[in-house]
Amino acid sequence: MSREEPESPEPEVAAGDGPVPSELSGDESQDKDPDRPRAEPALGHRSSLYFASLGATIEGLQQQARDICNRVTESRQEDQTVLNSFRESLLLKVLKLAEQLEERLFRSYDSYNKLIEERLQELSEVLERVEGVQAELRCICCTIEAAYQDLCLQPEV
Repeated sequence: MSREEPESPEPEVAAGDGPVPSELSGDESQDKDPDRPRAEPALGHRSSLYFASLGATIEGLQQQARDICNRVTESRQEDQTVLNSFRESLLLKVLKLAEQLEERLFRSYDSYNKLIEERLQELSEVLERVEGVQAELRCICCTIEAAYQDLCLQPEV
């Protein structure tokens, strides 16, 4: 349901004529500077004590709210400092771990390179022996071929 303007305008109450003093009604158009003393309306002794006490309570609550906001801000700044310190510490640890991993990889590469070199050397030696055996086999084949040709060319007796 929406708010609608009343059909007949109500008479406006002059400042200070209403049941609530203008300081408490929220109409502070006369005095916007909070440090400047306000002109208190003439009230009875009990009422002025009540409003003074209420004002002190409100000011106390406002001060507490400001203090809480300040503590929250300080806490957030401390949290940011801790987070930045944590980030730097974590980066250093990650860098150290990356360096250790790199060293391990290089050691692993080195040991595998030595193993590969040994195996390649063995393979080279085996291939040399195979070449030697192959050369001997060619000689044997040539000798057998020559012997066969000699046998085939001899006249039959």
